[in-house]
Amino acid sequence: MAGAPMRIQRALARAGIASRRSAEALVAAGRVRINGKVAIIGVSCDPTVDHITVDGKPVDAPPSQATWLVLNKPAGVITSRKDPEKRKTVFDLLAGRDAPGLTYVGRLDFLTEGVLLLTTDGDAAHRLTHPSREVERTYVATVKGNAVAAAAEMRRGVQLDDGLAKAHAVEVRQAAQARTWEIELTIGEGRHHEVRRMCAALELEVRRLVRVAYGPVRLGELKSGMTRGLTARERAVIDALVAAEDVRA
Repeated sequence: MAGAPMRIQRALARAGIASRRSAEALVAAGRVRINGKVAIIGVSCDPTVDHITVDGKPVDAPPSQATWLVLNKPAGVITSRKDPEKRKTVFDLLAGRDAPGLTYVGRLDFLTEGVLLLTTDGDAAHRLTHPSREVERTYVATVKGNAVAAAAEMRRGVQLDDGLAKAHAVEVRQAAQARTWEIELTIGEGRHHEVRRMCAALELEVRRLVRVAYGPVRLGELKSGMTRGLTARERAVIDALVAAEDVRA
């Protein structure tokens, strides 16, 4: 039975041959063939029907349904498949839930904790992280400094070296420790170290940073280092976000 057509680089990523970018490089180098013909970037194929090879070796059809997981990433873990310094990576935490082609949606830095989405759908991962989509991410930063004044500046916009960063929503509450505050802020671009750089620009000392939501996916009661599948509602909203990007593209 025929499946849904997809771009060749997505098919290779879903089959676990390479990341989406690496798959594009394989295609560009002429190393990929579809039914005996050299593939070009962007061409569509049906992996359940078409005969796909890389360097002459057949590529197995990817699973019919993409895998989606949410991990509560602890501090001190690298968001990467491998680390040259041999530090623990997010893939070391998956406890048998890893899958061919699994990749992360939006990197979290070494010390930042919280929601990290993982999927075998490389195209969806790319769309959900693209700045044009403005998929909201919510963080809770535990800080020392003038948090009330800083929150007001975050609402107005903070000038960073790569442009103005403005929070969609900001709440401030006193933390358990003396002279320490929690700032909950929602952003839409997800620039490199954006929240930490906003805090630094406003002279806040970040003691802890947790991403508590990515789009419709909230951290909830998921324990640190543990994973779960998406709920039906979360998956439906993500599918809608990805589909909306297809319409706008």
